Amino acid sequence: MSPTWFFMVCAAAVLVVGNGQSSVKPLVKTVKGKKVCDKGWECKGWSAYCCNDTISDYFQTYQFENLFSKRNSPVAHAVGFWDYRSFITAAALYQPLGFGTTGGKTSGMKEVAAFLGHVGSKTSCGYGVATGGPLAWGLCYNKELSPDKFYCDDYYKLTYPCAPGAAYYGRGAIPLYWNYNYGKVGEALKVDLLNHPEYIEQNATLAFQASLWQWMTPPEKHLPSPHDVFVGNWKPTKNDTLSKRVPGFGATINLLYGEQTCGQGSDNEAMNNIISHHLYYLDLMGVGREEAGPNEVLSCAEQAAFKPSGPPSSATN
Repeated sequence: MSPTWFFMVCAAAVLVVGNGQSSVKPLVKTVKGKKVCDKGWECKGWSAYCCNDTISDYFQTYQFENLFSKRNSPVAHAVGFWDYRSFITAAALYQPLGFGTTGGKTSGMKEVAAFLGHVGSKTSCGYGVATGGPLAWGLCYNKELSPDKFYCDDYYKLTYPCAPGAAYYGRGAIPLYWNYNYGKVGEALKVDLLNHPEYIEQNATLAFQASLWQWMTPPEKHLPSPHDVFVGNWKPTKNDTLSKRVPGFGATINLLYGEQTCGQGSDNEAMNNIISHHLYYLDLMGVGREEAGPNEVLSCAEQAAFKPSGPPSSATN
């Protein structure tokens, strides 16, 4: 791990106070007639988004604990790994770009609930009769426990060659798979994940950052990011409309999982599990599931995939 990465993590962690509240007053200036702000460690870099509420203004430690109340139970598989500080420290990298800071407080809360809805679903060890209910067990995992292959695609041997003995199975908050995805995320975060994919299961902040990169980054150049389709930055084309793709939570499922989950009707278990976590978190955060929108926005049951099927960038543990 690079010295720059280590310093960033440590500095941000020091500045997160115990109750989740920001300790830095915003700096404000006008650039080309537009107001921009800098809130220090959590939203740094003179961004218009930093003039809005930051995540620690409306999402605090006790709320994180409510959402993931069973993650440190003795039967969980990643006891002591995930915590609020790691999430907020990771989110600090993306808040100046609009994560959780696009629009007002309610909009920010909805996006955090959307992102964490994916996280909770993909890291849950909950089941029908689990204590606290099946939705209380998010962040139970930080890696795939019984991978059946190394997830090394030789097609990328020139750009993202697999390291000897390395396995690129699912790790992280939205599990990352395949050598080329570890390579892309590593380049973005300036961490050598191609040679050391195990870093993600060793550092919770890095694990959250890798997943936030997936949320904020288009999977291909001609496609939007999950963030863009959720906050309204994306405008559907005629082809999107014909394919029943509309802005909202359902489109985030489509971008992350495509044909694995979407376009298979309303009975798809994986899709419904993700939606259930999102709605549950909206309720726990005090937003209310009625803010999630109508079913055609919430679901991707009838949507054609944004991109053809291929090796998954993410998959269920």
